Amino acid sequence: MGQSQSNLDFEFMCFWYKLRDFFSPPLNILKEVNIKPGYNILDFGCGPGSYSITTSRLVGEKGKIYALDIHPLAAKKVKYTAVKEGLHNIETIQSDCKTGLPDSSMDIILMYDVYHDLNNKLAVLEELHRILKPEGFLSFNDHHMKREYILLELTKEGLFKLGKENKKTYDFVKI
Repeated sequence: MGQSQSNLDFEFMCFWYKLRDFFSPPLNILKEVNIKPGYNILDFGCGPGSYSITTSRLVGEKGKIYALDIHPLAAKKVKYTAVKEGLHNIETIQSDCKTGLPDSSMDIILMYDVYHDLNNKLAVLEELHRILKPEGFLSFNDHHMKREYILLELTKEGLFKLGKENKKTYDFVKI
């Protein structure tokens, strides 16, 4: 991901996300993803954990959520919220690319509003390709990018192809 932001900038972003989530709850977008109980999901660029926390409830106790972000406060916020809400299926990862997860271990990867800010896009896409199960998909949304640019960026390296275009997200599958 991009250069780690200051703690103050991160706190401001968290405040903005609370407002966003009030008017557009994460569940509204996650309904398009068709998450099933027992899934293993990576929330890449999780920020304060809006999608991680909601997804945790959808996968249930048999599922696992990995919340990855470059900023150390992200992990702290996600852990705090998970403990406060009694969610035991969330693990945090602080990284800008490498996940440390096994090959072909994720059913779904969520990548929302972070791609535009990545420093090494190819390395991230290669890592996501590596950990995604053959039948899994990358659920993508980045409101900073136009549709044509999203399709070009996610498919140009031959790692992913568009599987499905939803109302608010794109599902990319492994090639």
